[in-house]
Amino acid sequence: MSPDAMIAHFVGAAALILVAAHAGGWLAQRLKQPYIVGQLTVGIALGPSLLGHTAPGAYQALFPKEISPALMGFSQFALVVFLFAVGYELDLKVLGDRARASVTVALAAFVVPMAVGSGCALLFREQLRDLGMPRDLSPGMVVFAGVALSITAVPVLTAIVRENDLSRTVPGVVAVSAAGLLDVIGWTVLAGALMQSGGEKVLDWPWRVGLAVGFVTVMVLVARPVLRKLLWGTRMEPSLRLALLLGFALGSAWVTHSLGLHVIFGALLAGVVVPREKGGTLDPDLLRPLHDAGSLLLPFFFVISGQSVALDSMDATGWVTLVVVTVLAVVTKIGSSTVAARLGGLGRHDAWTVGVLMSTRGLTELIALNAGFQAGLLSKPLYTVLVFMALATTLLTQPFLLLTRRLAERDRPGTPTHTTGTPPVGQPPDGTPTTPVADVS
Repeated sequence: MSPDAMIAHFVGAAALILVAAHAGGWLAQRLKQPYIVGQLTVGIALGPSLLGHTAPGAYQALFPKEISPALMGFSQFALVVFLFAVGYELDLKVLGDRARASVTVALAAFVVPMAVGSGCALLFREQLRDLGMPRDLSPGMVVFAGVALSITAVPVLTAIVRENDLSRTVPGVVAVSAAGLLDVIGWTVLAGALMQSGGEKVLDWPWRVGLAVGFVTVMVLVARPVLRKLLWGTRMEPSLRLALLLGFALGSAWVTHSLGLHVIFGALLAGVVVPREKGGTLDPDLLRPLHDAGSLLLPFFFVISGQSVALDSMDATGWVTLVVVTVLAVVTKIGSSTVAARLGGLGRHDAWTVGVLMSTRGLTELIALNAGFQAGLLSKPLYTVLVFMALATTLLTQPFLLLTRRLAERDRPGTPTHTTGTPPVGQPPDGTPTTPVADVS
């Protein structure tokens, strides 16, 4: 294919991806579902399993192999921008007065699904062989199975909290802050799994661990003070500041990729390292364009994710595995988070609300699955199962949240406040209206 023809194909494919994915997101919102559910569904529909199977000629014309590197490049750039913003927004100070409950929920919501996922990987190795996994699973594969069940998607959770007017309620703040802390734990464990088995293995994993620790140290002790002096001590144009920090994020992503990790870790680390404004606030001139660029380009990531979904590999074992994995993902997350929230002092219905919110996986799960698949920790059939698990658990969040709210209302018919028993969802145990405890937006 000539360069001109390749450019023409890429431009046409990009137009289709952007329009179709955002239309799918808009439709999902109309159906009271998160935006990314529609985008992921469109990404799968544009992949080989649906479009490639029903209209192979159109699929080959739209997505020839020659443009795959360009699509992959755009998807990785979108991930870097998106996760750079996630890291920049990450602030564990939001724990505030609910630190005990949030830490308890975060630990339980990670440890229990992690143990169940890793245990099932060891117990059901024969069934996993039917899904293309090797007979002897590597430690990285076992750990990744646990990580896949333990992830919570902070961006999607935050959007659901906002849409349900829970941003300034106790369960909303506990869920968001616990998910942020869980993100730190989950990404760290995922980095260890990828470090042990991922990449081209130019260096042995102990060397990569040592270099990664050294890189993190340099970023925290050197890069952060330099950035603070540069951003606070000069009057830099917003566009120049954005270009500088995006270059910083891309460079950090390149380093972690070279160490056998994924670009996602460098992007997250760069976002965490960048200092906030002097008052501890986020810089709107930085955050707004990051969100705009990330939301615009993320459909390329969804399409790349959908390209690896293989519906034709889903036999009876695959569908049974999907049901089992989805049930385990929902039960372990909601159950562990609810019990932990109760132990942290929340009322019964508030605890259930926290549990349901923590079961949201969405985009963060897809990013982790994509990284694991690229590192060889997942076979294509198992990757397909886990992608549909992520989609199913995200779809179930809103109905479960509505059910929890209705159960709370049923227990207190016609009473706006309640002085005995469990308070309504979103109110503290004494029945008084919830005061703004934190701004999680």
